[in-house]
Amino acid sequence: MRALVQRVSSASVTVDGRVVGEVGAGLLVLVCAMQGDTEKEADWLAQKIAKLRIFRDDEHRMNRSLLDIGGEALVVSQFTLAAETKGNRPGFSSAAAPEDGRRLYEYFSASLAGQGIRVANGEFGADMQVALVNSGPVTIWLDTAAK
Repeated sequence: MRALVQRVSSASVTVDGRVVGEVGAGLLVLVCAMQGDTEKEADWLAQKIAKLRIFRDDEHRMNRSLLDIGGEALVVSQFTLAAETKGNRPGFSSAAAPEDGRRLYEYFSASLAGQGIRVANGEFGADMQVALVNSGPVTIWLDTAAK
């Protein structure tokens, strides 16, 4: 699985003019299941994100996790993280099939919530508008294939 994690002051997802998910301070997590991914990768990624120390401590160092600050996570499915960009038109053949992608996206969200994180979600497969205030900015790329 792949994830692009952004530290945010706030973030929201809108579909057809209605807000379907929003969070305050915490993380926006764009996530993509890849071919061959299983619940094992989703669990590893959820644990990594919950414990990733990218929030400031009292000395203004990135030394606190989402769990430490009691932050929230907005999880949004993002199959384009699987983009293969050899040419000018990206290919997405390495992304999981839609049914597997949905299953693993929902499993990942539940696994992150199981870590004690309040999780809000986008809408799988929808045309979403994502708004965020990136704090820092801090943006981190994670890929379970590189663990």
